Amino acid sequence: MGVYFSTKPKGKCSHGGKGDLTSTTVPRGGIHKDVINSENVALHKTAVLLATTASLQLLEDIRLAVGDKDFLRMMGIARSSVLVFVIDTTGSMSDDIDEARKVVFEIIDSKKGTQDEPSEYILVPFNDPGFGPLSKTEDPDKIKKLITDLKPNGGGDIPEMCLSALQLALTGSPSSSHIYVFTDAIAKDISLKDTIIALIRRTKSTVSFFMTGSSRRRRRSATASFDDYREMALASGGQAIDVSKKQLPQATAIIRDTSTSALVTILQRTVIPAASKTTNFVLDESLQNVTMYITGQSVTYTITNPAGVTQSNTDTSGKLGTASSVGNLVRIRLNDDKQLGKWQILTNSPQPYTVKVTGQSIITFIYNFVERFEGPHPGYAVLSGRPQAGEAAHLLLSAIGKKGPSSMKIGDIGLISSSDKMENATITDLGNGDILAMVKSVPEGEFLVVMTGTDKESNSEFQRQSTTSMSVSKVNIQAHIPSSMEPGVQVELPFVVKTQGAGGEYSIVANNDRDYPMVYPKKITLTTGKEVNDTVKITPPGNTPSGTDVTLTMEAKSSDGADSNYIVLRLSVIKKITDFYQPLCEDLSVKADDCPMDLSLCAPHQWEMSANLTDGNGTGIESVTLRQGNGSLTVSPVPNRMVKVSYKASCCSQIVEVVAVDAVGNVGKCYHSIERSAGPPLLTLSLPLWLCLLVSIFVARP
Repeated sequence: MGVYFSTKPKGKCSHGGKGDLTSTTVPRGGIHKDVINSENVALHKTAVLLATTASLQLLEDIRLAVGDKDFLRMMGIARSSVLVFVIDTTGSMSDDIDEARKVVFEIIDSKKGTQDEPSEYILVPFNDPGFGPLSKTEDPDKIKKLITDLKPNGGGDIPEMCLSALQLALTGSPSSSHIYVFTDAIAKDISLKDTIIALIRRTKSTVSFFMTGSSRRRRRSATASFDDYREMALASGGQAIDVSKKQLPQATAIIRDTSTSALVTILQRTVIPAASKTTNFVLDESLQNVTMYITGQSVTYTITNPAGVTQSNTDTSGKLGTASSVGNLVRIRLNDDKQLGKWQILTNSPQPYTVKVTGQSIITFIYNFVERFEGPHPGYAVLSGRPQAGEAAHLLLSAIGKKGPSSMKIGDIGLISSSDKMENATITDLGNGDILAMVKSVPEGEFLVVMTGTDKESNSEFQRQSTTSMSVSKVNIQAHIPSSMEPGVQVELPFVVKTQGAGGEYSIVANNDRDYPMVYPKKITLTTGKEVNDTVKITPPGNTPSGTDVTLTMEAKSSDGADSNYIVLRLSVIKKITDFYQPLCEDLSVKADDCPMDLSLCAPHQWEMSANLTDGNGTGIESVTLRQGNGSLTVSPVPNRMVKVSYKASCCSQIVEVVAVDAVGNVGKCYHSIERSAGPPLLTLSLPLWLCLLVSIFVARP
């Protein structure tokens, strides 16, 4: 506190430093932990240690409250990505659902028990006029049952609620998920197209469409087409494949390829307008299962390896690889004995087409476009929308090598357009593989991030690209995010829009994935270089469960549609917390007299512990779990809002830790050890989980 305001909450320490406005208010002073200087040198290390310990305690409390799996997912640590299926369930999809079911089951079964097994499965069905619900599970057998239970019904005209279902999938799945859409219809809710592209760019998820029998049903609207699916797929780095029902099983290989672990993109190009094009790419020693995809109609190609050996589209099984086709897509799997170095592909088609090369490798990078902010804690924040036209673009990247960042040498980082125009960045090494890149001139149109370098282990050059395309905008839209929302209470979100382009009338479109009521201006008038301020009002229903997340997407678009920008906001609905106290462990009783001093004799003997867990006048204990110990735990409710726990274990298992979580996330622990050198039972305290995430206050029991 004390940097921006001259007042502070009761009991709150000041920020410290020269900019502190509240250092004379009780409690006086403060030790800022940004840098060491003459003002804080004496206590800087102590303050840093205290802050670090408090952060670790908070993270441990979250881990205990939600469990290891959900905690790892929150931290972005999972064995592989998430697999998401969005399936059309209209009556005309009856045969297609059967084929899609076979395809999905084969994928699930082929990955089950392997390192490529998804960390989670998600299913979102849709038809007309409904979509959802979103179902998720870690169990492959459960997702198979959910898909088996899908029943085709309704429909009759072509457009369906495809994009509403896709929006639900994008907001309900983690970033970098693989999403597969099965439908035989164009989108009825095409107005969500810009929202979908904004969410794709924000989440960096890959979306592929499998569209079957597009002429089967009566067309009701000409406002949407298969090209819309292609555009959304291209934005994500996915595929838009027009296949027949009979061809759908052949799509299995494509899904298996793109949902594998350690997948990297080596090359990705879109050729519009149609033309003959020669494209070079580099294969390095770390790459495995290198696959090429050419999507389009009547595309001819010739692949050339570094030794000059060629293979054309007339060779399905040639010297360089094996080719197969499904619908409008050709898949070429290169042979395992591929040569390292510079490859070339010559392509030609009378219609627009795309070329993509992927493989499996531990050499990769992750990135975000960022913007600079000033103040007492200057730095870079992730950019929610598109970078600004006419300004330098900044990126933060993390490079990953076979043996850490030190095992690779970064060559160039830059932005590459579909016309192969490369704008190199000025690179600042931040250490530990983190890189700040600044591009002075951003390419026009769609572009991708590219990184080249050398793997020091094999001394081979590598090339990597991002999958999600991006473009610049002269429009800027920003919004203030509230710390939280309460059920049944309307919240105002101030936003500001500005353009460096032509002024005039701009449309405002706001969507949220929960379909909560919103009030906002549909149109605003902009003057070049001047800001316009307004608000979006959103009201969660009164029965909204606490902890519900909401994704709100806002877009500002010029009247001619030539320029637009967006912002994606993540909000949480939290009931007001009045319970600030952790469950307590009381009346602890231990019987361990039979345990021998000599641990080699412990096997035949047992010890017992019992205790009462109470939440006093709080929200009540919601869960009790055994955190440490190999014995058996019995949990039973007793009068006065208490829970009795009984634990029995072998004398060889000498530590027990029981964790109790109440309804608002307060965590209490009951710990005991019968080790001869162990200290007395330890009770650790915790602030409310969600309160800790939202505000920084400490409450002491009176």
